Amino acid sequence: MSTLAQLQPKKLWQIFDTICSIPHPSKHEQKISLWIQTWATEQGLSVKEDAVGNLIIKKPATDGLENKKGVILQAHMDMVPQKNADKVHDFLTDPIKPYIITEADGDWVTAEGTTLGADNGIGLSSALAVLASDDIAHGPLEVLVTIDEEAGMTGAFGLEAGWLDGELLINTDSEQEGEIYMGCAGGIDGEATFAIKYEDVTDEVESFNLSISGLKGGHSGVDIHTGRANANKLLVRFLLDASQALDIRLTELNGGSLRNAIPREADASFVIDRAKVPALKEKLSEYLATINQSLGAIETDIEMLLISPETFDECWTSTTQHTILRALNACPNGVLRMSDDIEGIVETSLNLGVMRSKGNKFVAMTLIRSLHDDGRQEAQTMVQSVFELAGANIAFSGAYPGWKPDTNSALMQTVRNTYQSLFNKVPEIMVIHAGLECGLFKTAYPNWDMVSFGPTIKFPHSPDEKVQIATVEQYWQLLIAVLANIPDKA
Repeated sequence: MSTLAQLQPKKLWQIFDTICSIPHPSKHEQKISLWIQTWATEQGLSVKEDAVGNLIIKKPATDGLENKKGVILQAHMDMVPQKNADKVHDFLTDPIKPYIITEADGDWVTAEGTTLGADNGIGLSSALAVLASDDIAHGPLEVLVTIDEEAGMTGAFGLEAGWLDGELLINTDSEQEGEIYMGCAGGIDGEATFAIKYEDVTDEVESFNLSISGLKGGHSGVDIHTGRANANKLLVRFLLDASQALDIRLTELNGGSLRNAIPREADASFVIDRAKVPALKEKLSEYLATINQSLGAIETDIEMLLISPETFDECWTSTTQHTILRALNACPNGVLRMSDDIEGIVETSLNLGVMRSKGNKFVAMTLIRSLHDDGRQEAQTMVQSVFELAGANIAFSGAYPGWKPDTNSALMQTVRNTYQSLFNKVPEIMVIHAGLECGLFKTAYPNWDMVSFGPTIKFPHSPDEKVQIATVEQYWQLLIAVLANIPDKA
């Protein structure tokens, strides 16, 4: 057991420590699901698994509180698998290794070279800790644990009506203490596919691999406005310039790993005429100096490494290369529009999250987010236009709706008043530029009254992910106080 088990609230941190020891990346939640089911059964609780793999755990009301409105605590069981390039880690078999760090603004928990999974492991741990406690006052209680939130929201899409009885839902997937969320962005995935044509290389060339790394990355919704650079875009910009000036010829191009994570690393293999190698190295040095100067306030550790791998026999044709690089360079990325209605909130954004070359195909994956369907559709047509003009096949999938704010939410009023009573300050009522599952829940349960809140988690979806210890205790205090303050049924 790590030092996490000694933190307060103890039961929550003990459960989170256990969750870290069980591999649970998106699409591979079988181990964590089995553990939760076994754990719930050992607690004497009713647990069911639905057709898609979501878990529903029910706990009767505390004696005397049976007439309170039923509450659903909701979390997702999967985590984003991201690691530093030099970290040896298999997310399907290896445990996450959390540890405590002390910084100027307090103590945090982070992980050794990987994502921590505080998103949404802390929320999941809090829900299970409530179930395990016998000294927390609450009415009829259900815990909904969904699958695959990070890679497609399969669990939320598949949630069926009739499984849950409660009328109030508390989503635990928010990441800033002091902010209570009542709405979120919707989104859609885009995948553009190009055909790659090859030709033989000459004897007068040298082969190289160029990588860019050391970028901060992060959540493509929460962190999209922070100025963090996209490794895919940075590498493509250099390759386009070098291909025009020095006629480098690509053999492979890859970058990023998830459509919902800002890419931290990318790499390309290519050949170049031997006589132009000195000019290539000079151009690379100049480019690195340029981006360090322009991005250095945020991206403090950018590295670009040029090495000589094995010799390549084939390279992309000039037409293939110029078409793909120009399309990637033209593809929108980052914040497209800020909200006119909510100060400081991103309305529409786009993340060029993944690029992959394999055999005769090259694939570019994007994720569009927007608070409004019209904004999402506008960005979608922009992406479609860019890639179709370049001759690619573009397909969109996995569209999910935003969660429209309900300004008359009684649950929001309860949470806000409880927060103010506990901490003697008024919380911020917010809309988040990230995909929470709440919008999808409305399909099966249109009458649910919902809010979302959580502790402070920084840089989710990246190996820099960390959760602030003090805010976990504040979040826990708020959660159990809200459960006690839930009103009776009408």
